[in-house]
Amino acid sequence: MQHFSLNTFIKKNSYHRPLIFNSVLWLLAFVILLFIFSKGKTPIKVDYIYTFVFLLFMAIPVTINFYVLIPRFLQLEKYVIYISLFIINLLFFSTIYILFFQSLLDYVFPDFFFVFYISNTNGYTIFSIFLIATTLLKLAEDWFYFNTNENKILKLENQHIQTQLSSLRAQINPHFLFNSINVIYAMALEKDAHITKAIVELSDVLRYVIYDSNTERVTLKDEVKLLQNYIAFQEYRTHATNSVHLKIAIQNEHFKIYPMLLLPLIENSYKYGVLDPNTTETIQIELLQSENHFKFVIINTINPSAKNNLDDTYSGVGLENLKNNLHLVYPERHQFIVENTVDTFKVTIEIKDEHQ
Repeated sequence: MQHFSLNTFIKKNSYHRPLIFNSVLWLLAFVILLFIFSKGKTPIKVDYIYTFVFLLFMAIPVTINFYVLIPRFLQLEKYVIYISLFIINLLFFSTIYILFFQSLLDYVFPDFFFVFYISNTNGYTIFSIFLIATTLLKLAEDWFYFNTNENKILKLENQHIQTQLSSLRAQINPHFLFNSINVIYAMALEKDAHITKAIVELSDVLRYVIYDSNTERVTLKDEVKLLQNYIAFQEYRTHATNSVHLKIAIQNEHFKIYPMLLLPLIENSYKYGVLDPNTTETIQIELLQSENHFKFVIINTINPSAKNNLDDTYSGVGLENLKNNLHLVYPERHQFIVENTVDTFKVTIEIKDEHQ
């Protein structure tokens, strides 16, 4: 699978378009200033020249502000330095304008007579308004770029996570189906009278696993029903009745969790704990829920014949998928604790979901 890189995405999908932004900005400024300089009348050639040269001169302090002061100081939250340099930039170029701009126009365009459109007093005001306005427009453009890019990245991250979760589910479903078919196969060989009922129960479980769980969240009521059906079905395989002690204390049965979160642990407990139909050992399961907190605890005694394969068992597909699912769906909002002793294996899952 190709490695997902947000940096690569940003480079390939940048919404930052400096050429477009500057073209629109200066065209808009030209139209507005031309209207102001011509005093609302039909502009003549000298108005076009004056406005154009004025904007060329104004482009120097604006460019310094856009590409030096803002990125190096304002965006780095060096506000005092930025304001100081902004004022210096403003005063320096407005003074240059007042002292030399008229002379420059007369020298470059000797065939035209230019009226001084801006007085000395208004020069500083015009420069202040223009620099502040362009700064606000630049910050607005940067904000739009940042938010558009962030939204696109968040959508891509979500798609990436959903792809991972789908991949993990695709590993769980065949794993469960393989074990279930083995149970039915064994019952058929033994000509067990309960095989019809077992097939119906298995059908209900598989319907949930394949179809009903194909959502982002399921209610605890549905998930508990899945576990109860699974436990009932497993009694046909183990021939051990009452091998599971299930304690349920749920305040809100409509509390939602990620589907197929608990089944892998019960699968492992059956596979490596309850093997003897005459066993007196039980699988202890607790499901506790109150307010926005959910806790699941499962404890099983390790069957001696399974001890040699214990490490492979609990680092296998089921447990690894569970860890990955918890990390993806409940980042920083869950606890996953494994306690492995000589004779017992215990797993505790705690979830705190504020979005209930």
